[in-house]
Amino acid sequence: MLSSLQLIFTSYMEQRNQTTIAKFILLGFSRDELQPILFWLFLSMYLVCVVGNLLIILAISSDTRLHTPMYFFLSNLSFTDICFTSTTVPMMLVNNNAQNKSITYEGCITQMFFFMVFSGLDSLLLTVMAYDRFVAICHPLHYTVIMNPHLCGLLLLLSWLICLIYSLLQSLMILRVSFCKQTEIPHYFCELAQILKLTCSDPLANYVLLHCITGLLGIIPLSGILFSYSRIIISILGISSSGGKNKAFSTCGSHLLVVSLFYGAGLGVYLTSETANHSREGSIASVMYTVVAPMLNPFIYSLRNRDLKSALKRIFQHRSLVSDR
Repeated sequence: MLSSLQLIFTSYMEQRNQTTIAKFILLGFSRDELQPILFWLFLSMYLVCVVGNLLIILAISSDTRLHTPMYFFLSNLSFTDICFTSTTVPMMLVNNNAQNKSITYEGCITQMFFFMVFSGLDSLLLTVMAYDRFVAICHPLHYTVIMNPHLCGLLLLLSWLICLIYSLLQSLMILRVSFCKQTEIPHYFCELAQILKLTCSDPLANYVLLHCITGLLGIIPLSGILFSYSRIIISILGISSSGGKNKAFSTCGSHLLVVSLFYGAGLGVYLTSETANHSREGSIASVMYTVVAPMLNPFIYSLRNRDLKSALKRIFQHRSLVSDR
């Protein structure tokens, strides 16, 4: 009996040690001949993304006329985009010039956790913003009553809780599988779908959870967005004046463009991650999803929004006056 318990304990410890001492090699774009050019390109895109989204947050917080539900969610989307990009790009830039491109098991799980949190939060915030536009256009007289500060705060809190819970659940499920002592990830960050392909144990339960949550957090928010815009289009078509139609379309155009960019890039990442070998096209799709889309969001919203452009203009004018003094 004692010897059997010792064997079980030894087997468990060997499996645990195999998992905890594992290191992963992030291949990324290390085999690309244009690696030096890619480094400066990704660094430039990352800086533009961070600065652009920070300016959006600063403009909204400094102008009281922008303290509305639409801009409240937009500022949170900008903050999420900064965090979302920061989970992957800095590590990629470091590994680009480093001889040792390894990442510890703990570091990989941590990166994967925050990547899932902020990618899911992006999706849910875009859904909430679609609902906000639906209320503003379809129920304009009741907009301030429905989209009150309490509801806005509750929707934001609920989005955070959902993303934290499902990301924690996915991360805990990874702890039950074992890995080889050193494995190569054909990617520039720790993506869950690619990590599961490197397991030495049966990852069936992980795959089931992955596809269930991906379906729920992908299909349900997208369905909500499509439903909101179907009602919005019906309401806009019922407006008699052309000026009213143009104004209604202008308030939704930026958000609809961001939704198309985000979900289009996300679909490309999902389809390429399901292939047997993560190809160069898969890495490019991930760059579109994690870098390009968050970088373009500030430009899309600021260039098509007069109030936001005015707030940004006042910020730069104020800074120029301060510097002149």
